[in-house]
Amino acid sequence: MEVMIAIGVFALLAVLVTQALVVSLKSVRKSDAQNRVRANLDSAVSVMERQLRNANSIDTCTGGLGITYRDTKNNLTSFTCNLSNHYVASGSARLTSTDVNITTCSITCTQTSGIPDSVDISLTGIDSKTTGGESSSVSVQTKVMLRNY
Repeated sequence: MEVMIAIGVFALLAVLVTQALVVSLKSVRKSDAQNRVRANLDSAVSVMERQLRNANSIDTCTGGLGITYRDTKNNLTSFTCNLSNHYVASGSARLTSTDVNITTCSITCTQTSGIPDSVDISLTGIDSKTTGGESSSVSVQTKVMLRNY
């Protein structure tokens, strides 16, 4: 009888330890996915900031999903949000990885005479490889002031 009680107690402990381990592993995977997404979004925003800060001028802002500007060599170039395919592009090149799905994107311009133009960038993305409880969105935002006006 005592042996049966001991086996029951150890079985219960084994189940609890296993559940705790599973929850811990899910948390680690979720954290890793969030870190990958944040690094990818930060990299894309960094490129956008660098290019826009040094731009000669803003030509057009397209409904919050893109911007066309003149770079330092006065070439016309752009950043666009392709929400149907879940990425951000610079010209025709992807800025975000295929491992990240962009869920919301906003690029808005403020142009006021006498002060530098500014661009507000907001990106939200999720890891394309995780699902369920391991998936969560990550957002980054920044405001870029052009040096030239």
